[in-house]
Amino acid sequence: MTGFQADLHCHSTCSDGTLSPRDLLLLAKSTGLSGISITDHDSIEAYETAIPIAKEIGLEIFSGAEFSTTLNGVSVHILAYGFSLQHPLIHALCQTHNLRRLNRNRTILDNLAKHQLPITEEELMECSTFEGAQSKATIGRPHIAMAMIKKGYVKNIREAFDKYIGEERCCYAPGEPITTEDTLETLHKANSIVVIAHPHLILNSSIVQQLLKMDFDGIEGYYSRFNNDQNKRWLKAAKKKNWLVTGGSDFHGDTKPNIALGCSWVSEETFRVIQQRFIENGEM
Repeated sequence: MTGFQADLHCHSTCSDGTLSPRDLLLLAKSTGLSGISITDHDSIEAYETAIPIAKEIGLEIFSGAEFSTTLNGVSVHILAYGFSLQHPLIHALCQTHNLRRLNRNRTILDNLAKHQLPITEEELMECSTFEGAQSKATIGRPHIAMAMIKKGYVKNIREAFDKYIGEERCCYAPGEPITTEDTLETLHKANSIVVIAHPHLILNSSIVQQLLKMDFDGIEGYYSRFNNDQNKRWLKAAKKKNWLVTGGSDFHGDTKPNIALGCSWVSEETFRVIQQRFIENGEM
């Protein structure tokens, strides 16, 4: 890599990534990245260890998280950046999601048992590995898929989703919805920079139009392995709204082996804008 490049969308074992926060940062450094934001699903647990490690190895970092929301029944992911890691609203939102996921997971496990595919909560916990502190990981469907592989029910994660736990499949459970509007409001109250995550993956055009009318601060215009032609629509939308354009790989590690950390990134100019918010919130 040449020049300043920062990946603002990646996951650790604190949600559904396969690298610990430490190993993720070491990989970022060895890859040649200058900056990073770890955006675990509905969790900021990675930062307890990530902040001191990043300082130790000379990698720039600021807070981030990817929150699951629902807009008119459609799943929408939101990226939040630059917030204080001590902000009570952020902690409360993560706690709400933890409870939602716990209840949802239990429903999915019940559904699997009804299809003669039993998995205990203890077996599910064994598939979450946050540097030995399993209780801190945000456990979701990818972990259920890993447990299914371990039990010999499916051969890989894709099969688990396609046959059993993907949306509209026989063992799927949507969970209690947390709306996009409420999440956006909460994150702004916490002085976050709030961004529409991977709009490339939202196939419902009506939902896209509604999102573009909402009070976001930015949009993830550069995403994963999508090429420049596929990014153009979102860059144009951002320019029209005067929104910040962010980018990242959505790296997960072994669960998405074709996506390399740093395959999508932002320049130093964009990184500094968000870093300044992190500083204003008393984190540097």
